[in-house]
Amino acid sequence: MPSLQHLRRKIGAITNTQKITKAMKMVAAAKLKRAQARILAARPYAHKMRNVLANLSRRVNRASHPLLQKRAGEVLEVVVVTSDRGLCGAFNANILRKATEFLQGCEARRARVTVSLVGRKGRDYFRRRHWPIRHQWTDVFDRLSYEHGLDIGQDLIQQFTKGTFDEAYVIYNEFKSAIQQRVVVEKLFPIEAPDEDGEPSSLMGGSYEYEPDEDVLLHALLPKHFQVQMFRILLESSAAEQGARMAAMDGATRNAGELIKKLTLYYNKTRQAAITKELMDIVGGVEALK
Repeated sequence: MPSLQHLRRKIGAITNTQKITKAMKMVAAAKLKRAQARILAARPYAHKMRNVLANLSRRVNRASHPLLQKRAGEVLEVVVVTSDRGLCGAFNANILRKATEFLQGCEARRARVTVSLVGRKGRDYFRRRHWPIRHQWTDVFDRLSYEHGLDIGQDLIQQFTKGTFDEAYVIYNEFKSAIQQRVVVEKLFPIEAPDEDGEPSSLMGGSYEYEPDEDVLLHALLPKHFQVQMFRILLESSAAEQGARMAAMDGATRNAGELIKKLTLYYNKTRQAAITKELMDIVGGVEALK
């Protein structure tokens, strides 16, 4: 049976841990509010740009710009976006599991794969795996800005243009709500044209008139498109991370409270049993003296 002093120390340690998890939940909630506002503001612009350029890519000569050219698909680049810190539930585990399944599927198709990583958790995971790491970015989410999306997007554009890989995919957590995230595998390079059948009405239309001309427009819009999409993906991941951390810390705080109640009850029972034993010893001693 544990001593009363041991139980008091255990209750005190769990109480201190509960204070930490509660504080982390409040910090994550404050960060989530800002991150949610940023992604909700960025989504309409990024989605509209993606729809317009996807529709445009069907109406232009895809050989006119290197970012539109379709290749054999023998060499793939997979960008895995994770967090820099833990204590956010299954946020990173879900991404890494999906990334592993996707990479194994690529290898089954006899494709060569390279990996680029955003976040320390992904870097630490893939360091112990056999897939080659082409590039890695860490400490992105502490002060996330458009420059981070610009940097990552520009690197991917340069490597795709040079022919380092034929297709690029991004795996990340899409923010749905404060308690829900969805792992997404999104094709980044090259842009996929919408299908003729079942095409949304927003993507239908006739030919375009270009000013000043088609080549100048494509060279201006396409690099910006990929940079904007990369920034949107980082914002999605940032908001999803804070939502997952807030939910995880809320669950940890409630579990700590339940554990404190159980230990306090056990402590009181143990203390009562010790007092009862002492009283019985005293009564027994008095009876023996009679």
